[in-house]
Amino acid sequence: MTGHDHQHDSSLSPTELRVKALESLLTEKGLVDPAALDILIETYENKVGPRNGARVVARAWTDPDYKKRLLEDGSSAIAELGYTGRQGEDMVVLENTPSVHNLVVCTLCSCYPWPVLGLPPVWYKAAPYRSRAVIDPRGVMAEFGLVLDDDVEVRVWDSTAELRYLVLPERPAGTDGMSEEALAELVTRDSMIGTGLALQPK
Repeated sequence: MTGHDHQHDSSLSPTELRVKALESLLTEKGLVDPAALDILIETYENKVGPRNGARVVARAWTDPDYKKRLLEDGSSAIAELGYTGRQGEDMVVLENTPSVHNLVVCTLCSCYPWPVLGLPPVWYKAAPYRSRAVIDPRGVMAEFGLVLDDDVEVRVWDSTAELRYLVLPERPAGTDGMSEEALAELVTRDSMIGTGLALQPK
């Protein structure tokens, strides 16, 4: 895996094959513009969906009571902000600290918390990430540009159909006094999966 696109060749499931066939048919008939479809998917993968999770993280960074509720009962605390629904019913929030870094994977399929992260990225669903994240988490994170000190413990969490995880990244230094909205802009999708850190303020 290289870079953040992490495109992989993998056999498509029957559902994915049907989707591809339907997309091709609709494109042939002029009913769908593939470029517009790509933009729509990109928006939901990287902008709309992850913005929900970013608001959850920013609230936890600025409100100690909310953070406590979030770590004790992720599902209920996330629902307080209106983010509920299929794929997000049973949520556990994992806090990154200076000594512990959490990484989320789904080794059996691609279970993913849609209400807070939107659509799962291609690399998250790919077999190489799903297998290597467990075997060599530091190597995988390094390919995303994240290299942690040797004394930081890395914990890998395997999502299931019944339970999904959201990483609460560390709040970056130098953000005292920033508004919740400004802090949310520092939270990336990758930082809530564990393959990245929150951005540094400009």
